[in-house]
Amino acid sequence: MKKYLILTVLPFLLVACSQQQDNDAVIWSQRMVESHGLGDFYCNRHYQSKLDSTGWDYVSGLVAGAVLETWEQYPEKTEYYESVKAFADLNLNEDGSMILNSKGGSALRPSNIDDLPAGRIYFTLYKEELQKGNTKDAARYRKAVDLIRNTLKYNHSRIAEGLPGAGGFFHKAIYPNQMWLDGLYMGSPIYAQWESTFGKDNSVEYSASWDDIALQFKTIHQKTYDPEKQLNYHAWSATPADSNSFWTNKQEPFVGCSQEFWARGMGWYFAALVDVLEFMPRDHSSYADMLKITNQVAAGLKRWQDDESGLWYQLLQYDANMTADGQGDHIAGEIYNIGDEANYLESSASCIFTYAYLKGTRLGILDKESYRPVAEKAYQGILKEFLRENPDGDRIDIVKSCASAGLGPAKDPSRTGTINYYLAGKDVTVVENEGKAIGTFILASLEYEQLK
Repeated sequence: MKKYLILTVLPFLLVACSQQQDNDAVIWSQRMVESHGLGDFYCNRHYQSKLDSTGWDYVSGLVAGAVLETWEQYPEKTEYYESVKAFADLNLNEDGSMILNSKGGSALRPSNIDDLPAGRIYFTLYKEELQKGNTKDAARYRKAVDLIRNTLKYNHSRIAEGLPGAGGFFHKAIYPNQMWLDGLYMGSPIYAQWESTFGKDNSVEYSASWDDIALQFKTIHQKTYDPEKQLNYHAWSATPADSNSFWTNKQEPFVGCSQEFWARGMGWYFAALVDVLEFMPRDHSSYADMLKITNQVAAGLKRWQDDESGLWYQLLQYDANMTADGQGDHIAGEIYNIGDEANYLESSASCIFTYAYLKGTRLGILDKESYRPVAEKAYQGILKEFLRENPDGDRIDIVKSCASAGLGPAKDPSRTGTINYYLAGKDVTVVENEGKAIGTFILASLEYEQLK
């Protein structure tokens, strides 16, 4: 009987090993850059034919940043660098004093944290152009990243003194006194990298800035982390009675929190923790707190990883048996989010979790023995579940991405934060070749390729 089982199972094991070897022979980061990173992708369902002609946005910035990191890892791919530089120049005025929108005005809207993270590309561009002796462009890029950091640190709206979470950055001006997990990725890493790159000359302000960065994470973690589920709720409001916070829980112990654990929101949060800790001084008084939070997040996501695929669902605490209820959400006499769509394995979150696990173990932030197997299993699952050969035969597509998700404000009562919303909401559609999946896949691939 044992001999029969071995003879039966062995061919399947050999095929699986052969498939992984074939996958590992492909430089997937480059394949995705050349399929969709340089163009032919979507930013929140808006089609972009070429990266170098795409406007300023956190999604286009994510794609550009991933393409730029691919060039850093494979510097012979000079066309990658040139495409990102063209994107950067298109969206910056002559002296670097203004990030531009499509109408020639400022792309940095008042207290909109989503407008900031694309600026992370300017650190690498600044360094590279300075080395080339192109001091004019280097100065422009330095001025641009200074502008973004200062806009966040000095001008961005914060939760006021006297309210819970005082000092926390608003997610956006239209969401007063609200912090979302997404916002930690949008603001904190560029703030942290600026301090590490340019902030050390002023020791007092440098220390205060790191206090400020740590405050954002400690605040949102305290408010949104559910120790029983080991997950963070998508968002939290310091003023849950405000009409823009209609989606909040009104009962203890999670007053002000949204109702569900949204995968990509936690992905942005996990990546933000790892990206910030890459730059944070280890002797800072909050470093240990940040490390503890990161490891709590890592442990929780490991718990909710799908055993079979190695991936994660759109709503983390459920599997595919969870569906929207078909009845919709009843708000002020109206019904929204009607449907019976099932929970699904989601690509962008699975990619960014994989990136954060791999980078965290590489940097020594996370334990390799505990978490590298999680990431490696996830990466193989991504290749199997989410990548498709394009009909043209030359390119790959990435599928099963959530287009977008949010909460409120009052003028949009459909964004309820319920199970119905995350599975059947009008803006929460399942799409392919979305930049949020393309960029995170490239980043995960770059980390995986460093293991070889």
